Amino acid sequence: MADLASRITQPGVQASEPVAVEAEKPAEEASKLLENNYDVEVQLSDIQNNTDNPLGSVHTFDELGLPENVLKGLRALGFQKPSKVQEKALPLMLSDPPRNMIAQSQSGTGKTAAFVTTVLSRVDATKPSQPQALLLAPSRELARQIQTVIGQIGQFIPDLPVVAAIPGAIPRDTGRVDKSIVVGTPGTVSDLIKRRQFDVSQLRVLVIDEADNMLDQQGLGDQCTRVKKMLPKDVQVLLFSATFPEKVMKYATQFAPNANVIKLKTQELTVKGISQMYMDCPSEADKYDILCKLYGLMNVGSSIIFVKTRESASQIQQRMTNDGHKVSVLHGAYEGSERDALLEEFRSGRSKVLITTNVLARGIDVSTVSMVINYDIPMKGAGDRMHDTETYLHRIGRTGRFGRVGVSITFISDKKSYDALNAIAVDLGIDLVALAPDDWDETELQVQRIIKSSRAQAEFVPSG
Repeated sequence: MADLASRITQPGVQASEPVAVEAEKPAEEASKLLENNYDVEVQLSDIQNNTDNPLGSVHTFDELGLPENVLKGLRALGFQKPSKVQEKALPLMLSDPPRNMIAQSQSGTGKTAAFVTTVLSRVDATKPSQPQALLLAPSRELARQIQTVIGQIGQFIPDLPVVAAIPGAIPRDTGRVDKSIVVGTPGTVSDLIKRRQFDVSQLRVLVIDEADNMLDQQGLGDQCTRVKKMLPKDVQVLLFSATFPEKVMKYATQFAPNANVIKLKTQELTVKGISQMYMDCPSEADKYDILCKLYGLMNVGSSIIFVKTRESASQIQQRMTNDGHKVSVLHGAYEGSERDALLEEFRSGRSKVLITTNVLARGIDVSTVSMVINYDIPMKGAGDRMHDTETYLHRIGRTGRFGRVGVSITFISDKKSYDALNAIAVDLGIDLVALAPDDWDETELQVQRIIKSSRAQAEFVPSG
């Protein structure tokens, strides 16, 4: 196995030079997907394969027979044609009789719009107060974001019946889930069903976003399993995630039996609009000073700093604030309403630098994020002995949105972090650009050159 040094270009030499290809698109076009160069593999279920005319792909939304008000919503958002993932997934998800789906697709390829379009097409508009579709996400932030996308695509549906089932949103024992589309977190949804505040007897569709985390038995897997056991046996199950580790995929095929499967090729998982960099800090203690030196670059757009624990997130935020830097912090210790407000400040640009834990690593779209800093490398397993490639991928995917340029900078300071980043680089087949902590002028030049490019695409050389 090649070591990290062989995978890193030394300061001043770009391993993956970004190339500006066109000017920034007008604001009204910002929601359009960047069509990346990737291949989508489709594996039809045995049931689907046995049909005489298995559905293929489509090239326009009109071919799908979508309700007119859903088509109008897609057009209003600037979706002129399906992305590659949508071309393959939508005909399969919309087929009758309904089929289960397991879809592995990175952020920015249109997966949220795909399952939202399916949900809006499946719901019987004559029963707006009867729950018919349930969408589960690992955090209240992602649930709220999915709710927003439903509102955007369904903007022409009169009195769009959607409700959030997240902590604090529905009064305990007295409230009732009385909308046809429910977006929530598994713990809250499970409680609502048990307390008979949520009638699931007519549910047609179950969507699980970030399914690799949601089905992992060390994560939210037990809660999701409990929810599914309470649903009708014939509910259509749609599982979506940017990554599916092998052990989770095995369980996913049991959770969604006879599912059609779509996925991107492994070497195409890494986000190509992101220039991935690395800073070799002299020691753990030096990481903070280097972070503060990067502060000026963080404010070119918006930036997210990922750390390991809630405690360190709060400590770094307080320390940077005391040193005169304007930064905010968001993690699971905050109450739900506080978390909503903090994220809204970040989305709106009133707050430009956000320190957080992995609570925001998955699925959150903030189009202005131009930099992600891995202050602590994501690790997993007992005692954090194992590098976490999937979380790294989800973290850096918070930048480079909608075809814009993005930069990720990962800090290492000892052999453990060095080895972990080396393993992640090998897993993803990427080359990393080295930044020198002792040559700050060159470091600033490298990062600024990328961030200030209006649009760029970095190409990475596969490991072989």
